[in-house]
Amino acid sequence: MEKKRDMKKHVTFVAALHIGFGILGIIGSLVVFFLLNFAQSFIQDVEIATAVLNLIKIVVPLLLFFSSILGIVGGIGLLSYQQWARIIIIVLSALDCLKVPIGTAKGVYSIWTLLQDESIELFTSKP
Repeated sequence: MEKKRDMKKHVTFVAALHIGFGILGIIGSLVVFFLLNFAQSFIQDVEIATAVLNLIKIVVPLLLFFSSILGIVGGIGLLSYQQWARIIIIVLSALDCLKVPIGTAKGVYSIWTLLQDESIELFTSKP
């Protein structure tokens, strides 16, 4: 029983991590978008550079924004022990492992927490 209570703390911490990093990611996506708009004002004369920058300034912030939204939604779902949220966070955590070093630590810890037998019981048991 104590191990299950400990895993609740770990799951809550994983949820808080993903919500917090999700909020930072949304802010970061807005900053990237505005910085790329600012950078575009310096290269108006070169058509190919403008076209490439237009593509980058839309794709990069959108990817960052949507992955951050998924992290926030998944984190909120983890707080209520929803099975779908567990799956979303495991997938996002696997992708986080590519973001060395902080993303790797967050991803490994999240995957370790959510794949423990005690954690799986939290998500499959009905109160």
